[in-house]
Amino acid sequence: MLIATSAGSTQAFAHGAERGLIMLLPTQFYLTGGGLAVLLSFLLLTVAPTRWFAELPRKTFSVAQALSVPKAPLSLLSFAILGVSVVAGFLSVDDPLSNPLPLLIWTVGWVGLTMLQAILGNLWPWLNPWTGVLSALRRVSGTAVGREPIMALPSAIGYVPAILQFSGFAWFELVSIAPEDPTRLAMAVSSYWAINFAAMIVFGERAWMRVGEPFSIFFRMIGLFSVFSITTDGHRKSYSIGWPGARCLSAETLPLSGTIFILLTLGTATFDGFSETFTWLGFIDVNPLEFPGRSGVMIANSFGLLITPIVLMLVFYLSVAAGLYLAGKGWSELQHLAGRLVYSIVPISIAFHCAHYLTQLLINGQYLMVVISDPFALGWDLFGTVDMHVTASFLQNLEGVRIIWTAQTLIIVMGHVAGIVVAHAIAADVFRSSKAAARSQIFLAVAMVIYTVFGLWLLSTPSVG
Repeated sequence: MLIATSAGSTQAFAHGAERGLIMLLPTQFYLTGGGLAVLLSFLLLTVAPTRWFAELPRKTFSVAQALSVPKAPLSLLSFAILGVSVVAGFLSVDDPLSNPLPLLIWTVGWVGLTMLQAILGNLWPWLNPWTGVLSALRRVSGTAVGREPIMALPSAIGYVPAILQFSGFAWFELVSIAPEDPTRLAMAVSSYWAINFAAMIVFGERAWMRVGEPFSIFFRMIGLFSVFSITTDGHRKSYSIGWPGARCLSAETLPLSGTIFILLTLGTATFDGFSETFTWLGFIDVNPLEFPGRSGVMIANSFGLLITPIVLMLVFYLSVAAGLYLAGKGWSELQHLAGRLVYSIVPISIAFHCAHYLTQLLINGQYLMVVISDPFALGWDLFGTVDMHVTASFLQNLEGVRIIWTAQTLIIVMGHVAGIVVAHAIAADVFRSSKAAARSQIFLAVAMVIYTVFGLWLLSTPSVG
């Protein structure tokens, strides 16, 4: 097995997935088994009574009375941490593994927080860096700034602001020359915060976070698949445990722009993995053993980042349209069904995200533990971790790689199985007939099986880190 330089003596990038290795494990068995597991899940669901799925949202178990936790203080703390990190981005060292900003944004925010949301539910209303500042401004000014919009956000615009912003974020992360460079990142983060802060003042915090700020939408969608939720029984709120994804059955039907946004998140995660493979580099005529760096593939990767979500959108809509035809429904219901079924894509997006970034979290999380003790590289040791040894030894032996590969495989397969279950539950709710629901899902199930195999192939194929 060839271990990537990221697992050796050289430093890993602050945001990338350190996958640059060639698997010599019997991966063909994993690919076959993963695809068969998803296919078997679909076949089993076709014989399940539709009433089972109708009862899913009600199958919750209260575990404790919910506490009333104010959002503003935690949001202010989040803003303060972000502010200190941005200052460090401008003033501290240029090494992205010794500067807190790249580690905070790429490892904690983009990787860790996404995984945490999938486990615990949507924490973003408490952790976002805008709510606390707006609340403080309202107290100081005595006005309703951010609560009462200056002007209404046009309903026709839909999720377009979120699509544009997430596209820009994805390009910066996956294509731009140095997304982990602290100074560049500090400028990008400052601009992003200011743009959305201004939009919340103009259009209102609630309205903008609902359709304009992409991470508010992304984390809200992910939170639907947590087993934990807050349920209300009269005036009593409780922490409850239920089936992951069951809340998708009562979620709003997304318009075309909302559907595109969810597919965009999966498309960018897919291209993130595919762009590092020898297959993609060969397609764009780049020798992977003489990789020229990001500057040499910017144009090709920009095109790839654009086309991948478009291909996914075509596959998704064609699958839904073919399912409608088999179920005996008219084309007029295409967007209604697509706007509901697209929630089944979210667990697949979560799975791709978690599997792809697992090694980054394991390695760069250790660097973060070191950096928090000396964020400005002034010789401090605030938390006694500055001399902590960072290790990547688990990537330098067969057993460690086998464990990681197995975990990634399980994540990918479970994400697709969850997608199959959610899609069938939604179809059962729409068609009210088990036969019609099963027929409507045939093409989407085939697409998910293929995508499962493709996802596992991405994890095992030769790639650059």
